[in-house]
Amino acid sequence: MAQSALFQPAQVRNVHLSNRIVIAPMCQYSAENGCMNDWHVIHLGQLALSGAALLTIEATAVVPEGRITYGDVGLYDDACEAAMRETLGHIRRWSNMPIGLQLDHAGRKASTEVPWAGRLQFAPGQPNGWQTEAPSAIPFDRHDHPPVALDRDGLKRVRDAFAAAAQRAARLGLDLIQLHCAHGYLLHQFLSPLSNQRTDEYGGSLENRMRFPLEVFDVVRDAFPKERPVSVRVSGTDWVEGGWDIEQTIAFAKAIEARGCDAIHVSSGGLHAEQKIPVAPGYQVSLARAVKAAVRMPVIAVGLISNVEHAESIVANGDADMIALARTVLYDPRWPWHAAAELGAQVRAPKQYLRAQPSRFKSLFGDARIVCPEPMWTEADECLLSIEDE
Repeated sequence: MAQSALFQPAQVRNVHLSNRIVIAPMCQYSAENGCMNDWHVIHLGQLALSGAALLTIEATAVVPEGRITYGDVGLYDDACEAAMRETLGHIRRWSNMPIGLQLDHAGRKASTEVPWAGRLQFAPGQPNGWQTEAPSAIPFDRHDHPPVALDRDGLKRVRDAFAAAAQRAARLGLDLIQLHCAHGYLLHQFLSPLSNQRTDEYGGSLENRMRFPLEVFDVVRDAFPKERPVSVRVSGTDWVEGGWDIEQTIAFAKAIEARGCDAIHVSSGGLHAEQKIPVAPGYQVSLARAVKAAVRMPVIAVGLISNVEHAESIVANGDADMIALARTVLYDPRWPWHAAAELGAQVRAPKQYLRAQPSRFKSLFGDARIVCPEPMWTEADECLLSIEDE
């Protein structure tokens, strides 16, 4: 069998990735006052045993009012930092998978109910609600309470909050920061002409609309250790006429790469209630392909990538350098194991799970087998789970 492209190693600054599968950040809406709890140990812990190359913690607010919901994780005070440290300690005891963190401010899409309870926005003064802020006083939905446009003091406050959260992430030993510039949250709101109608130097032209997200990137890059990578997540298009599009995304990607960005994760949508998204397997891959043709930094594709052959082809054909899993890995937390089995590759697995090796159940798995040589054991009590043909 030819060597799998999906299971080739990669390097992002100082972070070694054992394959090209990364776990995208996925909000759980289950924190308490911004603090992680047992749910996050369960959720992140199982994903840290998945065999992927990188685990990314969900959108993490840099200020309380930057949370999407009252259940969002934060990294804006000592209590949040202590809770995240405890969660990471449990995970790292059993897994040496690199862990990244997505830093975010929800802007006008903040102050909402959790998704399974309706996601409607709370007005200021309501329980679990607060005043939102944005580039311009334009609500996301016509039923929402209008946000307050950030003034110069507000812009500085938000920049400083991103920098402080990056410093906390450094103290926690996180391997990577991803800056959330996608899905209609604050930094994306500055980028899109649909949500940014400012008349100062932060609005109008593309250069002006990129200014604040680039300033935030700069302070995060300065606050995080230089040997560790900082990446961004972008929406390649708003899927709305007259909005943010792939040409502007490419211009932003080039600008942020010139400032030292280490990787770019290309998603789409989330900014406007009238978006029309052509959802289908791999529906965002073409956006990643367009960005990859314009930059040198690694590009990550995401969006309903669930078929192993499809994932392999994305990397093998050069559409993207890596693929990210979200809903797919929630449904099947061992997806990388199954992909390795199908592609004749290997992933890391804990020794506690070796009794599940396919060679013991040939009626189910055929002749594939797991090879775990003693020298492959790591300090995290893991070994290489290698699927080979006998």
